[in-house]
Amino acid sequence: MDDIVRQAMTKWPNVPHCFGWLRLDARGYWRMRDTYAQENDLPGTRIDHATLIGFINRNYGGDDTGRWFFQNGPQRVYVDLELTPYIVRTDPTADLKLHTDEPLQPTAAWLTERGQLLLASPDKVATLDDRDGAALFSGLHCAGEHASEEQVLQWLDGSTSVQLEWRRGNLILPVQRIDSHSLETHFKFVAQPRADETA
Repeated sequence: MDDIVRQAMTKWPNVPHCFGWLRLDARGYWRMRDTYAQENDLPGTRIDHATLIGFINRNYGGDDTGRWFFQNGPQRVYVDLELTPYIVRTDPTADLKLHTDEPLQPTAAWLTERGQLLLASPDKVATLDDRDGAALFSGLHCAGEHASEEQVLQWLDGSTSVQLEWRRGNLILPVQRIDSHSLETHFKFVAQPRADETA
């Protein structure tokens, strides 16, 4: 967190929280959601200003109730999550990089029935950006070989005869099944924090 933000929190400790105005989409973009976007369930306008994106990224975190927020000076701006608190992308220099530009060193992997790959470290869970689909499928292995489309489909259908692993470089992770509707419960985050929830 930026020092200027910490100072503002100390100086103005009772600024009301903000809900519904900021969204993290499935590709790791921040989106500003005005009243019209909120009322019509629209994704909002993508934030493209590099300095603002960096500021949000540095001051992004979660509270002990599983709600994620951007600390904007003294005000906490809670974030609506399209998928998970982090989105991860493949990167030629950092290998796997979160949307906040931090490297990710995953220790576990899950695949949803929709073909979404989730990677987790002990303190972070991220969904792989769908534009990295080639990295997803080239990384899936079965019995030490690249998994065929048929094997992946069998696995997605619940077959116990097919065991998938996800490999990238020296990283080898067994792939676990997870239902896309149970992500919040399993990973203990709140996708749409609102003011009437317990703080």
